[in-house]
Amino acid sequence: MRYISTRGDSPKSQTKSFCEILLGGLAPDGGLYLPEAYPTVSRAELDAWRHLSYADLAFAVLSKFIDDIPPADLKALTRKTYTAEVYCNARPGDDANEITPLRWLEPGLGILELSNGPTLAFKDMAMQMLGNLFEYVLAREGEEINILGATSGDTGSAAEYAMRGKRGIRVFMLSPHGRMSPFQRAQMYSLPDPNIYNIAVRGMFDDAQDIVKAVSNDAAFKAKYRIGAVNSINWARVAAQVVYYFKGYLAATRSADEPVDFAVPSGNFGNICAGHVARMMGLPIGQLVMATNENDVLDEFFRTGVYRPRTPQQTFTTSSPSMDISKASNFERFVFDLVGREPSVVRDLWSRIDAGEGFDLSKTPYFVDLPRFGFVSGSSRHADRVETIRRVFDTYGVTVDTHTADGLKVAFEKRRPGIPMVALETALPAKFEEAIVEALGRKPERPRSMEGLESLPQRAEVMDVDPEAVKRYIVEQLAR
Repeated sequence: MRYISTRGDSPKSQTKSFCEILLGGLAPDGGLYLPEAYPTVSRAELDAWRHLSYADLAFAVLSKFIDDIPPADLKALTRKTYTAEVYCNARPGDDANEITPLRWLEPGLGILELSNGPTLAFKDMAMQMLGNLFEYVLAREGEEINILGATSGDTGSAAEYAMRGKRGIRVFMLSPHGRMSPFQRAQMYSLPDPNIYNIAVRGMFDDAQDIVKAVSNDAAFKAKYRIGAVNSINWARVAAQVVYYFKGYLAATRSADEPVDFAVPSGNFGNICAGHVARMMGLPIGQLVMATNENDVLDEFFRTGVYRPRTPQQTFTTSSPSMDISKASNFERFVFDLVGREPSVVRDLWSRIDAGEGFDLSKTPYFVDLPRFGFVSGSSRHADRVETIRRVFDTYGVTVDTHTADGLKVAFEKRRPGIPMVALETALPAKFEEAIVEALGRKPERPRSMEGLESLPQRAEVMDVDPEAVKRYIVEQLAR
């Protein structure tokens, strides 16, 4: 399996292996890596995978993308990652060994629980695997890495919990100052591990993400200080997320002839991009139902063909803060497929984005071709998510977080008769206590390990939106 950049013409000499792209994140030309061609999955394989454990399903799926790690080693890594001891926050009535149980709310409507990991968010599903892959490859190559990432809430804590204490790895994580929930902030800033560095940026998530891209595009700095990435710009993150679409599909069906729709809350487009990849591989996904919050840039595109990122001043601060994103990194991967994998087209479109503009595909053949990719979309507002939290609790006795509520709100609108709808859970409601209290009049339960989290000492460096200042900070910390 070889990988290419969304922005680069790729003769064979320029393609990369999985391990070659694992540590770096962005391609040297500023693009994102994708497989040269998507691997395919047959109906016979789906039938054979139906009763696999999550760890062995992960091995089967990831083997399609990784051929430069010996199979025995890769299987050992998936079995080390996906255990009931790591994903230990199963809810009452769940089988902890399932890792991601499918909870049916009613016939044909279910929630795939993805938040049983150490930080109570779906990001753990990929990040724990990424941490083990990093450690394995670094040890094999005798190298070290300095990870630079940006988070709107959940990616940061998932990355830090996955990488804390790991040999040869340091994490520098940027987050928007004062714009995460108190729980999210405490999860990150309270970690005492010496290889974890938190940087609170006076701005929005998009500002933090732009800093990461600016530093990553400084080829000399990136090479000298071994800068790597764990955001979903890292292909390994997306590949690991593909696995739970297969798990959800197999749990929702009895044969490989049945279609399933998935509802996915979307901010940076990484979660639903993994569903797009699974569908391109041949998984019988009918529709990918994408839900945005008030920051509805992606919903606008799928309805109109116009992609118009907002400025930080135009980006709303909402009660589903992990989706307070107006410039979705992974959207470039989908557009690459949409425009027939023509890197020159992607380069042109993203040069407009980098110039602070947008683009309009509404009058192009690409927009005409859009329906074949299976996307439908909708958006949710604060009142919608509060009402959905109430509705789900009153009707089914289940408490969901604000982002999952956004997904369910749009799922209710887009359900199709006779086709199962699986909504992807984003986080446990404990991470967004204020909104749950507003909706239900009581605090959500939290795992015992997270009791008193907000009272722990916290440490973070507050900085302006300045890539050069972030680079200086990295250099200073490495010198110490």
